[in-house]
Amino acid sequence: MDYRSPLAKVRGLGSAKSGTSHWWMQRVSAAALIPLSYWLITFLNLSIHASYQETVLWMNIPSNAVCIIAWVLVAFYHAALGLQVVIEDYVASEGLKIIVVWAINISFFMLVLAALVSVFRILMIG
Repeated sequence: MDYRSPLAKVRGLGSAKSGTSHWWMQRVSAAALIPLSYWLITFLNLSIHASYQETVLWMNIPSNAVCIIAWVLVAFYHAALGLQVVIEDYVASEGLKIIVVWAINISFFMLVLAALVSVFRILMIG
């Protein structure tokens, strides 16, 4: 029994078979952000209330540095996945949709690079 319309059969439209993995990756990244956000909140609290040297010393503890780097990677990946879903749902033009998704992916990649460079510069200081 085939549920596709005759027009969809002719065009070859059907399940893209990638929605499930996209959905799972959003859930996995969201779950990973829950414990990783503890380190971000601690880092932000130190940035506000502690001296610069204390913040750098805290960041130079390997587990703290790894968790902050993991948070940066997972947070930007999760945000890119979420924005891709919004664009796919609300942008009608296929060409514009592809361009905007690419632009967002490139923008988030550049933001990840900037954040990682910042973290590594802090690590080099201490």
